[in-house]
Amino acid sequence: MRSLYLRIWLTVVAAVALFALVSGWLVHRHMAQERQRLESAAQGRAEAWGDLLQRSLPPADAPAAEQSAALAEWSQRLRLPMALETADGQRIAASESYLRREADGPPGMRRGIPIRLDDGRTLWVARRGMRPGGPPDAPGPRADRLGPVFPLVPAGFEGAGVVLLLGVLFLGVTAGAYPVVRRLTRRLEALKAGVETFGSGALHHRVSEQGRDEVAAVAASFNRAAARVETLLRSHQTLLANASHELRSPLARLKMAVSLLPDAQGPGRERLLAEVHTNIGELDALVEEVLLASRLDAAADAQPLALVDLFALAQEEGARVQADVQGAPLLVQGEERLLRRALRNLLENAQRYGAGEVSVTVQAQGSPIGTPGPVVQVRVCDRGPGVPEPWRERIFEPFFRLPGHAEREGGVGLGLSLVRQIAQRHGGSVRCEGRDGGGSCFTLTLPQSAAPG
Repeated sequence: MRSLYLRIWLTVVAAVALFALVSGWLVHRHMAQERQRLESAAQGRAEAWGDLLQRSLPPADAPAAEQSAALAEWSQRLRLPMALETADGQRIAASESYLRREADGPPGMRRGIPIRLDDGRTLWVARRGMRPGGPPDAPGPRADRLGPVFPLVPAGFEGAGVVLLLGVLFLGVTAGAYPVVRRLTRRLEALKAGVETFGSGALHHRVSEQGRDEVAAVAASFNRAAARVETLLRSHQTLLANASHELRSPLARLKMAVSLLPDAQGPGRERLLAEVHTNIGELDALVEEVLLASRLDAAADAQPLALVDLFALAQEEGARVQADVQGAPLLVQGEERLLRRALRNLLENAQRYGAGEVSVTVQAQGSPIGTPGPVVQVRVCDRGPGVPEPWRERIFEPFFRLPGHAEREGGVGLGLSLVRQIAQRHGGSVRCEGRDGGGSCFTLTLPQSAAPG
């Protein structure tokens, strides 16, 4: 059986059936014990009545009228329908209530409880409908004086009633459980169909998150995972397309230089060799940045985090480009290798476009809006031509370069994109702003960590 809803529903049905069977057996056992207890109590009371009437009724050889009068008197006193018979079964006397019960009742329930007297006579006490403690024909039960009511129905009828009640309960529960179970599994089937649709290539497809139960939580988790997968695939597709485009230029130049190299002599040959080394270096840098961007997207090379002094990193990297570094030691939690790469990219970008003047400031900020605590800001500023405001966000996109800059300054357009990826990986951000007096300032913001100890 492959349908989940049928398995769940049949499980519920089996549980209810087992409950009904166990409950029916327990109720039947209890009723049998109760019936036995009532029969024993009734027999005990009958024996007590027999002892009482044995001493109170006239002897067996007394006139029938005297015995009838005495029986009627005791029937009235005890409020019990009674009849008296001789040893050979001949009727001597009977109370009016006993005669009515005998006429109205079924044949098997007319006589009642027999009480044998010592002189051989038999005293019959009606049992069907008898209510001790009340008038023989009283409509309501009275168990406050002589005990519980005698059974008014044949033995076994109570068990049939219990079976009927449990059967109705079983049918009601099974009928009511089916739509509930079917609704639950229908949502699971919709989730399954959504997963298959997504797996077939419809990356934009999402499933319904209706409800507040575990199925809705699974659907929400799937939608988040699907969005992440779609973003990664789109990013990798874009990265691959742009990388293949960027590889063409240095490969074409390299191919041209290699083809001219056999015929070149003297200074011309040296220039071609320099061109070959330049193109190889450009290819190597492009491949390295593409691989790093891919690993950052997939988070596949995560390393243990450690406390990193951004001011020390800025001083080390700033010395490579003769940048002016100001600030104080400030710690962040992160991967030193990636943070060093982010600072290096910002400094190289500033050196490439900054007209020879690069400054770095490392400072702490209290708790800017949108951050859970204090942050560290690294500002890398230059005096270059600046970035027009409409493009200050786009320059962080992979392979985006300002018009004309690629021809003059080179680069593949992945440096700032990597800076943003590294910042986001560490729970931070990066932005570009204009600088007073001309130029640009790139601000890298990361959560600050307290010094150990």
